[in-house]
Amino acid sequence: MTNRPLIDNATARHIWLDRHGFGGSQSGSGRGADLAEVIRDLGFVQVDSVNTLARAHDLILWSRRQQYRPAALGHLLDKERGVFEHWTHDASVIPIEYFPHWQHRFIRDRSHLQRRWSEWQGGDFLSIVEDVRARIEADGECKSGELAGDAPRASGGWWDWHPSKTALEYLWRVGELSVARREGFQKVYDLTERVIPSAQIDQSFDADQTIDWACNAAIDRLGFATSGEVSDFFALVTKEEARDWCADALSRGDLQEVDIEGVDGTLRKSFARADVLDRGRADLSGRVRILSPFDPALRNRQRVERLFGFSYRIEIFVPAAKRQYGYYVFPVMEGDRLIGRIDAKADRGAGALDVTAFWPEQGVAMGKGRTVKLLAELERLGRFADCPEVRFADGWMRA
Repeated sequence: MTNRPLIDNATARHIWLDRHGFGGSQSGSGRGADLAEVIRDLGFVQVDSVNTLARAHDLILWSRRQQYRPAALGHLLDKERGVFEHWTHDASVIPIEYFPHWQHRFIRDRSHLQRRWSEWQGGDFLSIVEDVRARIEADGECKSGELAGDAPRASGGWWDWHPSKTALEYLWRVGELSVARREGFQKVYDLTERVIPSAQIDQSFDADQTIDWACNAAIDRLGFATSGEVSDFFALVTKEEARDWCADALSRGDLQEVDIEGVDGTLRKSFARADVLDRGRADLSGRVRILSPFDPALRNRQRVERLFGFSYRIEIFVPAAKRQYGYYVFPVMEGDRLIGRIDAKADRGAGALDVTAFWPEQGVAMGKGRTVKLLAELERLGRFADCPEVRFADGWMRA
């Protein structure tokens, strides 16, 4: 036994989902200042191109704001400059006021990408980088396909990028270029000083200030976390920096150690604010929700399995004959419980949402009431995806 406060599993799940935007009222407009606040509360939203039903970032935001539509994020990025695109654990949209802290990421990325990508691309890669930067400085924004002079390569993923495409990505990763907007899903780049507001470019923080900000922001958005999970949140600080910060915060009384109970009764030591339990139980809706596989509440698969008993992997690299579920299935949540996964795709030509299968979790009974809630969510999702007709395959409700 320990003297650490215990957060039981049911309370931990409520804290977790509340901190990830599922508690309280979700009746905002889903655009402008309200949308910026949703992203700020989450910390960032991962951007992903997969669009079998809706793009990941759009589904994440729609899950928190039913009024949200994809054009609103484009407007927030392109016109209002309320967010910028860059890297966390993956490509993400990030509140614009966080940009000064990314300067440290730019410095860090430059040191290792310059070496790694020069070896990867071969030749005089850095001279191509300078040529691409000079071209954009003189002629303005561009997409990778507009750069001339590269021999085409086979389309097979990032390893087939041509040198100019790589140069664009390098200049973006080190902060010299920024994403001005997207056309379709293709990034349009321009010089950072022509994209990011000067107030953010001119503001600066030293490394210790950024470490302190990033770790505080991670704890506040996670509710409870190990030092490794604090480091992983923005991927701005190293494991060692997060570990030292947590130790210092603990000694100052800014954090406490707590035991988080998993769904199987095991305990995991974590850090939390002293007032983590003061907010009480979150007011979680009992409605059924279909979530993005990249939802921030689900990103750490091991943590999701510990908290919810939900073993979730996208079976991308599993041969079809050996898959237990579909290639790309969507988690389904009811209240504070993950109740299953669903395989659905948008047939936009026909204006239909095709539901192939729903697999309830073990112990989840799909009675009439729960089934009605699932069907209602599919109808909402179909309208969001511009597929108002919902079509069901034979035997779609699986055992």
